[in-house]
Amino acid sequence: MIKSSISNPLKMVVSGVILDLDGTLLHTDGIVSDVLKSFLDKYGKQWDGREALRITGKTPYESAAVIIEDYELPCTSTELMSQVSPMFAERWCNIKALPGANRLIKHFTGHRVPMALASNSSRENIETKISFHQGWKDSFSVIIGSDEVTTAKPSPEIFLEAAKRLNLEPSRCLVIEDSVPGVAAGKAAGMKVIAVPSLPKKTNLYSSADEVINSLLDFQPEKWGLPPFEDWVENTLPINPMYIGGPVVKGYGRGSKVLGIPTANLSTEGYSDVLLEHPSGVYFGWAGLSTRGIFKMVASIGWNPFFDNAEKTIEPWLLHEFHEDFYDEDLRLVLVGYIRPEANFPNLESLIAKIHEDGRIAERALDLPLYSKYRDDQYLKQHDA
Repeated sequence: MIKSSISNPLKMVVSGVILDLDGTLLHTDGIVSDVLKSFLDKYGKQWDGREALRITGKTPYESAAVIIEDYELPCTSTELMSQVSPMFAERWCNIKALPGANRLIKHFTGHRVPMALASNSSRENIETKISFHQGWKDSFSVIIGSDEVTTAKPSPEIFLEAAKRLNLEPSRCLVIEDSVPGVAAGKAAGMKVIAVPSLPKKTNLYSSADEVINSLLDFQPEKWGLPPFEDWVENTLPINPMYIGGPVVKGYGRGSKVLGIPTANLSTEGYSDVLLEHPSGVYFGWAGLSTRGIFKMVASIGWNPFFDNAEKTIEPWLLHEFHEDFYDEDLRLVLVGYIRPEANFPNLESLIAKIHEDGRIAERALDLPLYSKYRDDQYLKQHDA
C-alpha cells in the first residue's frame, strides 16, 4: 500500500483540485504532431518536433505564432488556425485518456472532492474533447477555457477564476499540470502545484512545482490531505493489460554483463505509439516465448535514467534461468500491473538491488488470481508461423 511521506501535513491540506486537460488528462501529443506534419507538408516543410517545448501549454493562437515564426510560413495565425482547426476536430474522437486519468477522476468524484478543469484551449474545444470520455463532463463542477479569461497561462487568472467558481480560497486548491506555463500560473495563483511533465527528460524545467511526479499513476492524494487511493495490491497497481511483442534483438549489452540480469530486448518497431502512450516506469506481467513457454516477467519502460538512453525502450526481464540466448525468437508480453516510476540511482549496486526487489514483488503478485488469470491470455500463444 502507498505510504504517505508527509513531514508537516497541515501545510499541505487542500480542499479542491484544478486539472489541466491536454497532456495532463488527455494524450494529445501524437495528434498535434500528426496534424502539424500534414499542415507543414503543404508548405514543403517537415515537422521535427523541435517546437514541442515552445508550444506545450500555450493557447492555440500562441502556438500558431511560434510555428509561423520558426518555419517562416507565409500566413497569419488566423489563417493557420482556420486550416488546422478542422483537422484537429476530425481527430478529437481518437484522443485517449492518459493512464491514471480515469482512475483519478472516478476517485475524486466518488469522494466528492470538488474538481475544476482549466485549460488554455477554448471552452468549445474542451467540451468537444471531453464529450468522448464517459462521465468526465459531469465530474467537473467548473470547466473554464482560455477564451473566458483576459489572459491565458502563465497568467494566474484562469486558476483564480476556477477557484472563485469552486468557492475555494486559492491556497486551498491543488493544481495538476503538465506544462511549464501551467505550473507557473498555478504558483502565481498561490496554489499548490503538482507537475506531471509531458516532455520527457525535462524535469529540471519544473523546479518551481511543489512536487514533480512521473505520471498520474504515481499521484498520492493523501500527501495533500485528500482521500487515498485504495486500489494498490501488495505494492502493485493493476492496469488495463498492455500487449506488445516481436523478435528478441541485441540490446545495449549491459543486462547480463553490467547488471547480471539478462534482459530480453524487444524491437520497438510498430510499437512506438504504445510506448508513447504509457508512462515510463516498472511494470510486470507474463511473457510468452514461441518455443519455450510462458514465464513471469518484470519490465522497465522508458529512458533508464542511470544509463540515459536516447530512445524510449522496453526491457523485459523474464524471471526464469535460461542457459542460452534466444535472439530472433518471437516474444509476446502482456503487462498487467505497475510497480513504480523510473528513477535514477547513486550507484550501480543500488540499481541492481532495486531491480531484484522489483522481481520479487512481481514474482509474488503474479500468483494472485487478479494477475495469474492473464497467463492464459491467447496473445501469449499466438506466434507467427
